[in-house]
Amino acid sequence: MLKFDDGGLRDVWLANGYETRKTPYGEATAIHDLDGLILSICGALVRKGGQLTGAEFRYLRQHLRLSQASLGKLLGVSEQSVALWEKRSRIPVLADKHLRLLWTERHEGNETIARVMQRVNDVERLIHQRLVMKTTPRKGWQAQAEAAEA
Repeated sequence: MLKFDDGGLRDVWLANGYETRKTPYGEATAIHDLDGLILSICGALVRKGGQLTGAEFRYLRQHLRLSQASLGKLLGVSEQSVALWEKRSRIPVLADKHLRLLWTERHEGNETIARVMQRVNDVERLIHQRLVMKTTPRKGWQAQAEAAEA
């Protein structure tokens, strides 16, 4: 069996669906249908009994394509709170249930949830941009968004 420790997961093992290949750089493992495997792992995490560990919580968040800041906004907490939950594996019960619900609804095709999560991510990206204003003879002032310098 192959230990699958993607994203810091500790207790996921593959009984099959992979092969080991020799490469010029040593042995490499190829996993068949990686996207399907990840989707199945996320589904199993959502359905598992008991609370999620920090790594499991992070895995679901990342596969929803939510930053810690974006998830924090959805849950009404700070980015630092989400980071601490994931680091210390102390996930509040309501945050655990909320993340499972978001994942389930998103992957069952709930377009409203998908739009809300996309909008939160878009707003989070916009926070880290600056507007550069340029004037042109024909159109006057024009705004252009650029990544803000650190």
